[in-house]
Amino acid sequence: MPAQRWPLPGKVLLVTGGARGIGAATARELVRRGARPVLVDVDDAALAKAAADLGDDVVTAVADVTDLDACTAAVATAVDRHGRLDGVWANAGIGVGGPAELVDAGAWARVVEVNLIGAFNTVRAALPEVIRARGHVALTASLASFAHAPGLSAYAASKAGVEAFADSLRTEVAHQGVTVSCLHPSWIDTDMVREGDAESAAFARLRAAMRPPLSRTYPVDAIVGPIADSFEARSARVFLPGFVRLGYRLRNTLNSGPAVRDLLKAAPEMRRLFAEQAERQGTRAASLGSRWNH
Repeated sequence: MPAQRWPLPGKVLLVTGGARGIGAATARELVRRGARPVLVDVDDAALAKAAADLGDDVVTAVADVTDLDACTAAVATAVDRHGRLDGVWANAGIGVGGPAELVDAGAWARVVEVNLIGAFNTVRAALPEVIRARGHVALTASLASFAHAPGLSAYAASKAGVEAFADSLRTEVAHQGVTVSCLHPSWIDTDMVREGDAESAAFARLRAAMRPPLSRTYPVDAIVGPIADSFEARSARVFLPGFVRLGYRLRNTLNSGPAVRDLLKAAPEMRRLFAEQAERQGTRAASLGSRWNH
């Protein structure tokens, strides 16, 4: 039975990773539709700028999603300001990596910690209020949750975990009137993708090895409407852009046979490029990139 629609006007929705990229852009659309997003991010300066762009009434909370207590405090901030929390979107994530043989082990673990454990912490902190509101949970997975490229093992593993978490949670909370969306974006024109292209020769080589439509980068503005639509519809799964749905249906073929032929050819050069960058900059810097190398 389809879930009852969830009109956005007046809804209070906590959004992690809200300072930039998909989170910030979608928050603008949510405000336009009458919702009241509460933006959460670890980057306080970027968070303040994003909030200023949306108007004086936008609530923010600085929090590292790997800290459950910080997530709980962010939820408390939302409830203190608005009196309730109708929904939560676990959107915060990082995308860094390298060949498993060479990547910095701490960087690999950090990706999983932010993307997967952070999603759990966000949802766990918000669930009591969302259940009370019979509201909605959304989690940002990825095309990479079912299309597993070389050099992105941490990202793919973490996003596959997010998808599995969303699917399990959806069944758990259905009897409590809560719905769960899992979002699967492809390459989107955000800081994360642009920084990867600019700072990692191995990442750029991976992208060059892909074929359309998987190789294309899509504008953020093209997906914010469908994301907001999916919240209103309480959709179980969201493909961004729409062609990703076909990949989901063919997921068993995406990681074998002809589908990986170009990636198999690119992998040795990706390894060489990563090793050269690690030699120049250090393994951690090559693995994490400039923004996360601290």
